[in-house]
Amino acid sequence: MVHQVLYRALVSTKWLAESIRSGSLGPGLRVLDVSWYSPGTRQARKEYQERHVPGASFFDIEECRDTASPYEMMLPSEAHFGDYVGRLGISNDTHVVVYDGDDLGSFYAPRVWWMFRVFGHRTVSVLNGGFRNWVKEGHPVTSEPSRPEPAVFKATLDRSLLKTYEQVLENLQSKRFQLVDSRAQGRYLGTEPEPDIVGLDSGHIRGSVNMPFMNFLTKDGFEKSPEELRAIFQDKKVDLSQPLIATCRKGVTACHVALAAYLCGKPDVAVYDGSWSEWFRRAPPETRVSQGKSGKA
Repeated sequence: MVHQVLYRALVSTKWLAESIRSGSLGPGLRVLDVSWYSPGTRQARKEYQERHVPGASFFDIEECRDTASPYEMMLPSEAHFGDYVGRLGISNDTHVVVYDGDDLGSFYAPRVWWMFRVFGHRTVSVLNGGFRNWVKEGHPVTSEPSRPEPAVFKATLDRSLLKTYEQVLENLQSKRFQLVDSRAQGRYLGTEPEPDIVGLDSGHIRGSVNMPFMNFLTKDGFEKSPEELRAIFQDKKVDLSQPLIATCRKGVTACHVALAAYLCGKPDVAVYDGSWSEWFRRAPPETRVSQGKSGKA
């Protein structure tokens, strides 16, 4: 395992509240509401406009992705990402804190945490407990829009944290990387459908291990302790001293695996960005495993 001093991946609600109270928000510290919800459920931008952490800007993942890709939530280009976050007042010297309003406590925040890291930015943290616990603990909220002074952000893609379809396909032969799928067990097995989508059967990539991302969170919406997280990896016989790729449906909850491993001292987990959304449409049938009706996804 790589031994190095890692930037803190989590900040507490208390720390953020004190930072806001002391006037620390500005070019050196920015807060982003990165919430996203399935169409027809909640409206992330509307909820942000109604109430958010004071000083937070809204990061719209629909505007910060590769909209030309046929697959879901693919990374934008370096230039696109740099321009987008620069308009939110973020430079290469900014400490960025990300949160979302999901009832689980955290859903999309680890994805944006990973996005900053894959584009070369290390000073990024997830608000532990999310907006759910920020509100529950009585910290201030506001409807006042944030208008940060634009900044310059130079994005540099770190390819070691990103895996492509071709690399995952090659790995089926070489087995250099362990492959972990973070979706719920039923979707991984192929016995439950993929939600909110037509034409995408459930199932998993041959050889992948199932570690549902919800297991990394407490019932109160906080990240479990490093000791508890290590036990989860050990239980699934995932060796944190060896290379690891995380996958899911669209590269979102896979980032929970990357965050959990990071909290255990492993900062080099790569995410397969296309994940099942791409694999199902491109991969040979024998590499798609399902216990559903057909036996193959």
